[in-house]
Parts: sequence; C-alpha cells; structure tokens
Amino acid sequence: MDCEKQLLKLIKSVSFPFKTDKELKLALKAKLTKRELKLLTALCRGLSKEEINLQLRLDNSAYTLLYNKLVKKLNQEKVKQAICDYSAKSE
Repeated sequence: MDCEKQLLKLIKSVSFPFKTDKELKLALKAKLTKRELKLLTALCRGLSKEEINLQLRLDNSAYTLLYNKLVKKLNQEKVKQAICDYSAKSE
C-alpha cells in the first residue's frame, strides 16, 4: 500500500517512519475495519469524494462519519505503534 503521503495528511503527528509497504498493509488490515481500509485505499488512489461514495455506496453523511472514524482511529497511539517502524530513526 503505497500511500504514505495520504497517511501523513490524516495522522496528526508521526515521529517515526512507516513500516515497509507489506508490514504497513498487514498492520492496517489488522487495525481497521474492512470499510475503513477500503476508504483509505480509495483516498490513497486519489479518488474524489464522489467517486468514493459511488464505489463504497455511501451518502455524504455516511462518508463523513466513516472518514472521521478513520482519522480518529489512525491517530490512536496503538495504531501509530502498529504502523510505524520504531527501530528506525526519524529523518
């Protein structure tokens, strides 16, 4: 999952680099719901809100709720610990 830029937009503060793509994908799959992961994947692909709503069959309020849940979850310390590589030094 090559979406580090999108993750950096969604996460308030990250002190360490993300894990490798394979490890990151596994960690996100473990920490996010299927719906949240689909939303994150769509955001990483650069889809517009309208395209995402069509793809995930959401209305605007459902999109907003799901997006807010995703951002809140990504900013939880336990999720940050799962997706960041603490063995590497921050740049």
